[in-house]
Amino acid sequence: MDDTGIKRKKTVKNKKKKWTKFRHRVVRNLIYPFVWLYTKLAYGITVRRFTEQKKTPYLILYNHQTSFDQFFVGMCFKGPVYYVASEDIFSSRFLAALLSFLVAPIPINKAQADLRAIINCMKVASEGGTIAIAPEGNRTYSGRTCYIKPSVAMLIRKLKLPLAFFRIEDGYGVQPRWSNVNRKGSMAAGVSRVVEPEEYGKLSDDELYKLICDELNVDEAKVSGEFRHKRSAEYLERLIYVCPFCGLSEFRSSGKHFSCLKCGLDAEYLPTKELKFDREVKDIRFVADWYGKQEAYINSIDTDKLTNPLYKDTVRLFDVIIARYKRKITDKAVLTMYGDRIEIDVPGGDGMVLDYGSIGSVTALGKNKMNIRSGGRILQIKGSVRFNPVKYMNIYYRYRNTHEGDNKTNGYQFLGL
Repeated sequence: MDDTGIKRKKTVKNKKKKWTKFRHRVVRNLIYPFVWLYTKLAYGITVRRFTEQKKTPYLILYNHQTSFDQFFVGMCFKGPVYYVASEDIFSSRFLAALLSFLVAPIPINKAQADLRAIINCMKVASEGGTIAIAPEGNRTYSGRTCYIKPSVAMLIRKLKLPLAFFRIEDGYGVQPRWSNVNRKGSMAAGVSRVVEPEEYGKLSDDELYKLICDELNVDEAKVSGEFRHKRSAEYLERLIYVCPFCGLSEFRSSGKHFSCLKCGLDAEYLPTKELKFDREVKDIRFVADWYGKQEAYINSIDTDKLTNPLYKDTVRLFDVIIARYKRKITDKAVLTMYGDRIEIDVPGGDGMVLDYGSIGSVTALGKNKMNIRSGGRILQIKGSVRFNPVKYMNIYYRYRNTHEGDNKTNGYQFLGL
């Protein structure tokens, strides 16, 4: 075979390795009218089209409020958008292959720095693809924008794309992360600002990071309309586990009410997102206020003194190999949390003791599941409909903070969100 033939084969091979594909544009255009209709009916959303969009790729940064946020972004922009997505959605080989074929999301490990994700983003950008990422790395539980890692500034500088800030507002009112139902109300989303590389190139890393945080800062702890549903408080116990009177506690929700099982404190979740208590509770008007006090309480405790079991849950336990399989170990594992470890009892099998010092990360996923990375292994826990993964994550990070330094960024003590 001559040199020309060899070059032709290499060219064909390189084309096959491209991340961006024409079919992604076709898929986007085919599903758009169905997504538009569904989001109008289910979310009551108004998406402002990005009429100033140029024929250039963008890096879209958006705040994360609902499970449908990526579709809102796609409705705003022309052409396909390549989303940076949690690698958890790739735990099924079939689903990973299907998603890769249809929309080619960019997988990322949320629990630690992921060089592979950065390289893939650079590849997509070099091919002229628009990229979207939620810098929080987590969907808000409280209605306030979650902690944003400063490392996002490094990614921006490497990609050198125009920055499009996409703000989603009142999504928490319509669909709180801890809830299974959408409330009847309205929300809005759209591009709030575009910053060209020449503009942010003049900023220091600290200035660029502040710009990102300011542009994506959305605080739903305010009255901004009414969001109605007869089960508006249902499953708030997926987030709240600290009582303002009892400390560490357990809660139950029913309809519009949410109650502490220790002291009986009852809160009604109002259409305005406000909480109405059956007794005087200071400085808690919204769920975000309660969550803030919960974090402050956890940051005040000494985990070394918590020698008795704190919580016990019966859960489904899985082994996860990303992009290959998720193997169920048991439906009836018993998870017990202590101040320094998590114990997992498996019926008819060997139990596990996971010391916090040996755990790489604890990550809350979705509504009622979490991943634990330990010893090169990913264990996924899927709890009951009332399971609270936040408490396990918070206690774990509190232990790590007190034993390995305060882990503070701009005065904020990180507890996993």
